[in-house]
Amino acid sequence: MPEPVAPAVPPTPPVALSALLSREDLALRQIAGPSGPSLVIHAAHTSEMADPYPYLLGGELLLTAGVHIPRAAEAGTYFDDYVSRIVAAGGAALGFGLAPVHDTVPPALIAACDAQRLPLLEVPPRTTFSGVARAVWQLMAQARLAELRRVTDAQQSLAAAASRPDPVPAVLRRLARHLGGHAILFGPDGTGVAEAGRAVSGEVREALAKLAEVVRPGGPRPPEGDAGTGRSGGAAGAVQPPPARPAPSSAADTLGDTHLAAYALGAGEGFVLAMASGPRGPGDHTIASVAAVLLSLLTGEHRSGSGAARTAALVRLLLGSSPEAVAPLLGDGEWIVVHARPESRSPDAVAASALGAALGSPLVDVARDVVRVLVPAAREPVPQPGWTLGVSAAAGPGEWPAADTRAARALARARATRVPLVRHGARPGLADLVPPADAEAHARALLAPLGAQPALTETLRAWLSLHGSWDRTAVALDVHRNTVRQRIARCAALLDADLDDADVRMEMWFALRRG
Repeated sequence: MPEPVAPAVPPTPPVALSALLSREDLALRQIAGPSGPSLVIHAAHTSEMADPYPYLLGGELLLTAGVHIPRAAEAGTYFDDYVSRIVAAGGAALGFGLAPVHDTVPPALIAACDAQRLPLLEVPPRTTFSGVARAVWQLMAQARLAELRRVTDAQQSLAAAASRPDPVPAVLRRLARHLGGHAILFGPDGTGVAEAGRAVSGEVREALAKLAEVVRPGGPRPPEGDAGTGRSGGAAGAVQPPPARPAPSSAADTLGDTHLAAYALGAGEGFVLAMASGPRGPGDHTIASVAAVLLSLLTGEHRSGSGAARTAALVRLLLGSSPEAVAPLLGDGEWIVVHARPESRSPDAVAASALGAALGSPLVDVARDVVRVLVPAAREPVPQPGWTLGVSAAAGPGEWPAADTRAARALARARATRVPLVRHGARPGLADLVPPADAEAHARALLAPLGAQPALTETLRAWLSLHGSWDRTAVALDVHRNTVRQRIARCAALLDADLDDADVRMEMWFALRRG
């Protein structure tokens, strides 16, 4: 005969039975069955049915006042049958309320609970069943809050580790510490790239390596229904190489009391995160998933030859090559410069890598308060949640410095106008009718009085681009509005110009565009 399917436990935080027994306001007393910190309940349910099986999901503390008990129950098998049905339904414990039906707990019920190892609690007359249920939900809420705090702390800790100079080992160390186990990063060839945590046996290490093959693209697939279920009785080595099927993104197994898990990193490029730990907590999968995402970003440069090409480009620039000579290593065609600023924090390496991935480019530079991304012109940047973007027009390698300046100005305008993205205009204008050399000579002569004070030049440029708005200019430059007023007044004095005159403003703007 097939074995009966174990009842599913409700997806609620478990509450230790001992925590409920320690509540002095309830005055509950355990009088039968096993005890210990490993006994937990997932809900409280009241029923006076002689057969509560159809009404239980599993994991409940069943509360009854014994209304259903017949008078001749002590002489027959009633209590044995009643308790066996609770156990079969997955009930975690039984609470028996004293008064008004029974003054004491029936001895046969105590014997049945002892025989079938079901914890039996005596509920005193002054304690209501609703009070017990409310206490269970209070303890459950506390457990849920504690788990949320644990997951949040782990996420922040892993993000901080990812920004360290040695990010991959640091993330593995933090992950192993939070899960109380051992973490290994396997490379595309199946060898361990880095690992951290408490020591594990060779058998566990071998089981992790085999489980990693389950999620690695092109690796052996387990028999149908075994991947990711954690139901095998031994090591993950029970997998068989069957017909090709898509690799799962994660898989789990057990080896004795050790829980094993493996997560494929990235878009199927071969890196795998594997972990061995004790009994799994409700937040462990979330913590491991965060670590997997971070490691996917951190290992991204090693998944193809693009990382080597970018390194070669940097070396050639440092050795004196021109941008035009280096650009083919990065890709063909023109590029767009994007300046991005997060809305509520300073940028970090992890957030910058995620932004680069969203924009479709790994060429990311993190500055003090701005992230710069060099994006292929074929990938048109779009607004990104949580970021303000300034985007240059497409430019070849020789124009990248100018595109960088234009992206910075576009970002300042985006911040000042409170829009998620501003693109620098690329269409020809009246300035194109004047020979560049003449335009530049005129700009240098007109703006010469400001030459020794670049802050004045930049303030005048931002102020004119924002139509003379003091507040928006202050936002764009990160200064006080009174500072903007003082600088513009100083510009007017040095230039001997009436900046309230539209013609003067137009001429100044023309000069600033060429200067």
